[in-house]
Amino acid sequence: MKFAVITQIEHFQKGEEYFSYGPYVREMNLWFKGIDEVQVVGTFSSKNPGSIDLPYKAKYLQLIKVPSFDITSLAQAGRALLVLPGIVKEIYIAMSGADHIHLRCPGNIGLLGAIVQIFFPRKKKTAKYAGNWDPKAMQPCSYKLQKWILSNTFLTRNMQVLVYGAWPHQSQNIKPFFTATYTEADKAVLPQRKYDLPLRFLFVGGLVPGKRPLYVLELVNELISKGFPSELHFYGDGPQKGLLLDFITEHHLEKSVFLHGNQSAAIVAEAYKKSHFLILPSKSEGWPKAVAEAMWWGVIPIATAISCVPWMLDHGNRGILIKAKLESDAAQLEAFLKDKTGLKDMAQKASAWSRNYTLDLFEAELKKLL
Repeated sequence: MKFAVITQIEHFQKGEEYFSYGPYVREMNLWFKGIDEVQVVGTFSSKNPGSIDLPYKAKYLQLIKVPSFDITSLAQAGRALLVLPGIVKEIYIAMSGADHIHLRCPGNIGLLGAIVQIFFPRKKKTAKYAGNWDPKAMQPCSYKLQKWILSNTFLTRNMQVLVYGAWPHQSQNIKPFFTATYTEADKAVLPQRKYDLPLRFLFVGGLVPGKRPLYVLELVNELISKGFPSELHFYGDGPQKGLLLDFITEHHLEKSVFLHGNQSAAIVAEAYKKSHFLILPSKSEGWPKAVAEAMWWGVIPIATAISCVPWMLDHGNRGILIKAKLESDAAQLEAFLKDKTGLKDMAQKASAWSRNYTLDLFEAELKKLL
């Protein structure tokens, strides 16, 4: 089978191997099992791969390099007009020669792929919408357009669209799906947590405005000031690292807050095992991988009610839903922290739910799609 992937994600090269963002590559390597030939149409950087990046594993893989683009300014829109014909041509050629077309959305390249696939109604297709599928979510027009095209069974034929969460009033080609990090073999006994002080909090993800890492720091600092000695460990990197360092210095938190940068999955797994809570007050998510991973290890997630998060947390039974409002969130957490029995029950429920979604099940579901 020839398998064509159309994706926005950035690629890197080291030797003869192509690398990209680790969690994405882990998933794609499962798609590639049993595939004879893979052609990826995606963006490329001449930089070296980072510590979070992993190599593709396929029998035969060809990367068709296309430029990234956006239209957020007149200058960028002008450049986009110059590069669009070439990108569309490469996408069309890849789709023409493929037995199965796979789109990765949302993203500008994914949008072009969603448009071009209309001209291949008989080919078998899948799309993975890795963003927020919530019909009520405030999103860019390009995201809404992608969702509309993918949902339109007149324009989009012979395609299954994989989305995070179960949403009402969806077209028949929309399939609730999931992602996974761990296997059945990873189902080790949960750490026994007593929720004694000091508490240990985690943040796992990019240090970017959309994930609100500074708010995480403010929230834990508020709990410390309320008499709950705590540690906070950040795993991830990004442009807001400087803001975090300034806050740590200003509030004398050097012995309580630690920035570890990007680390391997094994190191992050060990961090989960040692922690009580994960905080993720994101503005938007698809399937928040860190939340599902934390729940696997019995770490109680504290997260905003966006995308499929309320469903994942069973509307507060498997985790704590917050509003990213410091005073009310701190008061809510203070009440939870006084109920150790309730916390133990919540952690158990979180782990039991997350451990339903294994890589073994994920791989079995992919085989059905292919």
